[in-house]
Amino acid sequence: MDTDVIIMGAGYAGLAAADGLASAGKQVTVVEARERVGGRTRTDHYEDGLWLDLGGQWLGPGHDHLYALAKRFDKKVWAMHVDGRHTLHVRGRNRYFRGDTPPLGVTGLANLAWAFARLSMLARRVSLYYPWQTPAAHKLDQQTLGDWMRRHVYQRDARALLQSTFEAIFAAHPDDISLLHALFYIHSGKGLRSLTSATGGAQQDRIEGGLQGLAESWLADLRRRDVNFVFDSPVRAVEQDAHGVRVHADAGSWTAGHVICTLPPALTLDVDFRPALPEARRAWCEGMPPGDVIKCFAVYDTPFWREQGLSGLAAGDHGPVHVAFDITPPDSDQGILLGFIEGREARRWSEADADERREAALQSLARFFGEQARSPVRYIDHCWGHETWSGGCYAGVARPGILTATGDSARTPHGRIHWAGTETAIHWNGYIEGAIYSGIRAASEVAPEE
Repeated sequence: MDTDVIIMGAGYAGLAAADGLASAGKQVTVVEARERVGGRTRTDHYEDGLWLDLGGQWLGPGHDHLYALAKRFDKKVWAMHVDGRHTLHVRGRNRYFRGDTPPLGVTGLANLAWAFARLSMLARRVSLYYPWQTPAAHKLDQQTLGDWMRRHVYQRDARALLQSTFEAIFAAHPDDISLLHALFYIHSGKGLRSLTSATGGAQQDRIEGGLQGLAESWLADLRRRDVNFVFDSPVRAVEQDAHGVRVHADAGSWTAGHVICTLPPALTLDVDFRPALPEARRAWCEGMPPGDVIKCFAVYDTPFWREQGLSGLAAGDHGPVHVAFDITPPDSDQGILLGFIEGREARRWSEADADERREAALQSLARFFGEQARSPVRYIDHCWGHETWSGGCYAGVARPGILTATGDSARTPHGRIHWAGTETAIHWNGYIEGAIYSGIRAASEVAPEE
């Protein structure tokens, strides 16, 4: 054998698997299609010192592995700016509030609070390890999150805000998400409050220099420990028999005892597995298409919204940008607003002219923060649906019927091929933390502790 284990993909799942295997004394080769490490994290640096996380960027309470990595590699962690009044734009006008209670009126707020409580209760009943074995799983899996909202969230503003919230969580329209998957995802992410909060939640903190920089530090450490990395080399085929596995990629072929595949489900289908994947595994991959998101960054000379007493945190019922954040680093004199275009709107706007998309995004920010938002000193956006080796972001989202029909294939090895990636995670599914969990699990399958 050329190596003990071949890992397909150098994102956080692949890095975590490589770390665990190297610690167990295994020889490891990581083969990555991109020319860089980090997977669905990506940090771009610009000539004036500006840096932007074009991909995954946040960490918060419960992301224990990410915080441990930041400490291990001496990366500064800082909290998002949330001081001031938040903005809610509904029915053509802005309303302002502090804390977690949006100004929807008595009826709207009551309906929204009931929906949060009901979904949270249903989510706690879903099994994290085997969601398809949850009582009434088939019924939950045959309907969409959108179906549930239409039946139970009757107040217009509450439903509009909840839709924007779920599109921000999943990067997908509620009508494209299995209700069972949504409930599992909420449970996996420690609840709706955790998934939606910038204080005490999953959007609380950032890492100085970006999350790709953290991955690059991990890469350097693994190389010092003799882990071999091959970049710019997509895997085309994987052959296995009773004796081992041969991986064919653009840069060459290697043999190993085992393979860990960390590719997103949709991209896994592009690899020629011999023998072929079980039909259930293929169906699971087909039923887990990635979400779609365009991240829109507007850079200003100063964070002018703070002078108005605004936090920079905004949500609204009018697109294409439905949610926005102040992502200005604490030591920066500039101000940076981040807006998200997600789901079906992301697919539509990713095909639009770049100048037209810029104008639409800045118009959305102007609705939240005033006309000054139309005139940034720099505007940058990134369409994740255009990335060949991602196909979308943040993660694969289960369509109705997929989990109960094929969910048990998500983590079941195919002979000598083991599966990782955030879509296979039990905890923090869809997040970078979930990717790390999955890599640790896959490594333990290949090299179990004595």
